[in-house]
Amino acid sequence: MKHTRIIILFALSLAGFLMTSCDKVEDKVTLTGSTPPQLTVSSSSDLVLQKARENYSSLQFSWTNPNYTYSNGVNTQDVNYLLQIDTTGSNFSNPKSVNLGFVKELSTAFTVKELNTALSGMELKDFVSHAFEFRIKATLFGGSAPVYSNVVKINITTYLDVVYPVPDKLYITGAATPGNWMGGGDAELVAQRFNKVNAYTFVIESLNINASSGYLFVPVYGDWSHKYGFTGSAQGNNPAGDTFKPEGNDFVSPATAKAYKITVNFKTGKFSFE
Repeated sequence: MKHTRIIILFALSLAGFLMTSCDKVEDKVTLTGSTPPQLTVSSSSDLVLQKARENYSSLQFSWTNPNYTYSNGVNTQDVNYLLQIDTTGSNFSNPKSVNLGFVKELSTAFTVKELNTALSGMELKDFVSHAFEFRIKATLFGGSAPVYSNVVKINITTYLDVVYPVPDKLYITGAATPGNWMGGGDAELVAQRFNKVNAYTFVIESLNINASSGYLFVPVYGDWSHKYGFTGSAQGNNPAGDTFKPEGNDFVSPATAKAYKITVNFKTGKFSFE
């Protein structure tokens, strides 16, 4: 009799467990669908951006909500959007493609200057028409459930607009360099002078750099009246490349001592070590 009772109690417990498990499975919320956003633009005609009109209105983009749905109803999470820009044929895989983020917004507008600045990050030749593609990427929390809009194509000509006035020459100085920190009045150290490869870009093809050490850029070697340094706190930059500004703080070099190609771009206000 005692064994019979135990068996009955076990059976009842098992049944209760199975019912609870079923309830848990039934209560699980899953994503059931979404609709690709529809991207529209104020004009897809060929566009020539001009500095003289930099404060004028340019392109306006709008897109629809992807209407994510779940097994228990309509999505209540915030939807994250990226307006992606790339050159035609690159399929949005270009490492220099533009990604502008928005949360919940369903539209954005550019002035001439804002659009020119956004496109300048792709480092294309100015005053020449380029074929660009625009699309919206919508995601939920953590970049989950991505869905993409239609692609809008526009031919756009950008103009040269630098972040800071471009000096005639540029040098690197500091503990990170073979020449160490320059002294006031020092003669030009040609080995640490950049080559000016276009109207706004300076390059040193190869220079031995000491690991995790400080440095700055200067327009005149041996003269401390002007310098270019990091936009943030001293040696707080990404050693592989970051932003710079006039009279900024010391940079820190990469953690590995070796020869690097160094590029300084006054159009974007960024530098890199490769």
